Amino acid sequence: MNFEDMESFYIHSYDVKNQLRQYVYDQSVEAFAEGDRSRDTLEDQEAIDVRRSHMREKLLESFGGIPSLTTALNPQITGVIQFEGFRVEKIIFESRPFYYVTGNLYIPDGVKEPQGAVLFVCGHHDLGKHHPEYQTVCQLLTLAGLVVFAIDPIGQGERLSYLDPQSKEPIIRPGTGEHEYVGKQCWPLGDGLARYFLHDIIRAIDYLAARPEVDSKKIGITGNSGGGMQTSLAMVCDERIAAAAPATFIMSREAYIYAGQAQDAEQIWPGMSAHGFDHEDILLALVPRPVLVLAVKDDFFPIEGTRSTVSRVSRLWDMYGKKENLELFEDDSVHKYTERLACKAASFFSKHLLGHEVEVDATRVSILEPSQMWCAPNGQVALDYDQARTVHTENVARLELLEQERSKLPEENRQLTARQWLIDTVCANRTQVDLNPRYSSPFEMADLMAESVLWWSQKGLFNHALVCWDPSFKDQKLGLTIGLWDGGTSGIRSHEDWIRSECQDGRAVMVLDVTGVGPLLPNPINARELNSNFGTLHKLDMDLLWLGDSLAAIRTYDVIRAVEMASQLKGAQGQDIRIYTSGRSSLYAQLAAAIDNRISDLEIVNGHDLIGDWVRARHYSEEDKVGYTLPGMLRYFDLNELKLAVEQAQ
Repeated sequence: MNFEDMESFYIHSYDVKNQLRQYVYDQSVEAFAEGDRSRDTLEDQEAIDVRRSHMREKLLESFGGIPSLTTALNPQITGVIQFEGFRVEKIIFESRPFYYVTGNLYIPDGVKEPQGAVLFVCGHHDLGKHHPEYQTVCQLLTLAGLVVFAIDPIGQGERLSYLDPQSKEPIIRPGTGEHEYVGKQCWPLGDGLARYFLHDIIRAIDYLAARPEVDSKKIGITGNSGGGMQTSLAMVCDERIAAAAPATFIMSREAYIYAGQAQDAEQIWPGMSAHGFDHEDILLALVPRPVLVLAVKDDFFPIEGTRSTVSRVSRLWDMYGKKENLELFEDDSVHKYTERLACKAASFFSKHLLGHEVEVDATRVSILEPSQMWCAPNGQVALDYDQARTVHTENVARLELLEQERSKLPEENRQLTARQWLIDTVCANRTQVDLNPRYSSPFEMADLMAESVLWWSQKGLFNHALVCWDPSFKDQKLGLTIGLWDGGTSGIRSHEDWIRSECQDGRAVMVLDVTGVGPLLPNPINARELNSNFGTLHKLDMDLLWLGDSLAAIRTYDVIRAVEMASQLKGAQGQDIRIYTSGRSSLYAQLAAAIDNRISDLEIVNGHDLIGDWVRARHYSEEDKVGYTLPGMLRYFDLNELKLAVEQAQ
């Protein structure tokens, strides 16, 4: 065997290709079952109130809370379009200072006193509120007599954040592309993109409640797909919601986890699975208020999860004597807010918010070109408002605040706090097991000798290494250097000269494959590249975030266990262990060294950039960001601040 052959090395002694997936699924299913058991104990109204209050608190914590709700909205009406039977006002308001939200307010003709209204929140169509599908829904609700306010989400419609100043075209793909791009930068701050989606929704409800046409006690919300997610956020977190119709979103986390798909950043709520949260908690947040779950049968959100969730929580409405207030309506369609769903929503909201059920005529819908509905002069607030802020500017402000807060702490206290947080984050909830190593027979690799070693890092996860040494040092106890770099043994050729040099100096080299790297790279779950956005490793990393864990934390723990394994290797000096690391994987070595005082010699070449510098960057390379983010770390330290923590660990 040579170095090139090693890059395609296959482990036959254990199914390591499926171990990470199984590890994530097993822990997730256990968490889902615990959530079911907890909800099954809800036997009275007080218990329901306690649970929904607890879940609201934990959900807000999961994405860093929400910004201030007391700033002025400064609403502007930038134009009005008259339709047959209703008008549409073009609205721009500031959910935070200079953070502009664009919306179309549909008002039926003849409204003379405050009445029921619906906030419409969009799914992931690039055009946002102007997409024909969403114009149709809004008009049908309006034709039922409801005031309807449709707002653009972040990164869609008139709220694109990454525009080329010359061409005016988006540099980052709208919708899920922008959500992921800026959403990743929220994680190390201990935040989530959902905090900004929810904040916009709450402020939009503030605006609706202040309108003279609207009864503030009769405000509903609906939206599908990503809009169903936003509807769900509002159901859990805003007690003013009088009725809700989440569409093509409600399912169960257990049903979805097997669907093989990731969701974009605002749909990831870290730690919530560990708290037993599932979509049943979204619905029970409104008990006994009216809820209409809208679904389609041919959805990538599994319909069986939808049916199970609605069925399981229905008893809670019975408990209040309001069984009729929970409905499930299905259409025979693929994923969209269909006309049938919209007509059903119009009947539902008119019944519960207007006091009389209205059947609408879909032939009266009249779709306009997006430019006719623009609120901003050129259809983009980033182009039309010089001071317009974005989530990126919010992230930078949050980062600067965290840096200031860290700098105020006495150095020793800051280091101790950072190290303890890191220990808790990386090591908590790990089931440590015996290493139980599996050694291959030694084999020649060019002019060196080598062997493959497999061991348990934790329950359910093997790690792997290739150990190399110069045969001229046969029968000697050798010092050992762990080599940790991107790709592990699958990237060994580019490190061949370094390996030879170490071995010729009388040291053994242990090329480490941490979880999901080298021959431990998982089999694909979906058709995307394994390390790409929404690919297999992305999906599994997001599932880990739901569990309050991460690939970065697991891989850091792997390094700690690899040091233990290195101390037990045959022919190695257990006290002479060094780590040589390069590239982004140096993150794991730096974090491990701050925890484990056995790591006394750490050499970093072309190491990981400062996390704060990445968060500050308006533009960055998206190449394989999966697994290199430790959520919440910037609340305690950045990589340049780990030196003293490492010294304290020695």
